[in-house]
Amino acid sequence: MTDAAAQPTNVASAGPDTMAWDSRARRMMMIYLPLACFVIILLFPFYWMAVTAFKPNAELLNYKEHNPFWISSPTLAHIQHLLFNTAYPRWLKTTMLVAIGSTFLSLLASTLAAYAIERLRFRGSPYVGLGIYLAYLVPPSILFIPLATVVVQFGLFDSPLALILVYPTFLVPFCTWLLIGYFKSIPYELEECALVDGATRLQILRRITLPLAVPGLISAGIFSFTLSWNEFIYALAFIQSSANKTVPVAILTELVSGDVYQWGALMAGSLLGSLPVAIFYSLFVDYYVSSLTGAVKE
Repeated sequence: MTDAAAQPTNVASAGPDTMAWDSRARRMMMIYLPLACFVIILLFPFYWMAVTAFKPNAELLNYKEHNPFWISSPTLAHIQHLLFNTAYPRWLKTTMLVAIGSTFLSLLASTLAAYAIERLRFRGSPYVGLGIYLAYLVPPSILFIPLATVVVQFGLFDSPLALILVYPTFLVPFCTWLLIGYFKSIPYELEECALVDGATRLQILRRITLPLAVPGLISAGIFSFTLSWNEFIYALAFIQSSANKTVPVAILTELVSGDVYQWGALMAGSLLGSLPVAIFYSLFVDYYVSSLTGAVKE
């Protein structure tokens, strides 16, 4: 009788522990393990670039005696060669100039377009917004041939100005779509009060709408800067001289001689070229996610 009475008590006392263990195991299998795999897969290319950039050639070319995933004798020779024996600083400067210029033009055009589509409400404005976004889906591999003809006719071939003027063709559509969604989240009553007080549309845009849309503008700016920095096809087609090349094209065309790949310099250039974008994302990631969420919800 005593044993029978004690058995339910033992089962009841073991129940919460079993459930807690099951909950921890389930959480580990369903959340933490997939998240760890995702982080490892995402960060491994950057780890490989860093390892290759600081590894001497003797270790790079001899995998039998040296671990390919670790550095035995770190060196700065590849970075020194990249910075002082190549035109990498100029490539970096050109890439920064192109990215900032194209981002500025894209934000200017997309802000005006998004505000007009969302606030002025002319006939067919929703279809215009949809058409602008669909233009973003056109692959650059189709457009670079006719754009090359236009660039040559205007005398802009082999000039960074060509990239500054061409990049907005694929930056403006997405930025416009993103800002349309963000402008929808701003109460229209604020603009109605300003209209009653006699403010013009440009004054409303400059003094009311844009200060409230700073997170969306930052998000669109990060997106434009990132795509301009990493763009390859247009930069390869429109730039010929070594001095005017951008980083993505230059490290591939200038650091490869025939079938000889300067892997240390290549990875060092890729690593240094990815740092500005990583810094921008780390500083403004909250604004980027919030503005994208607002655009999707709308």
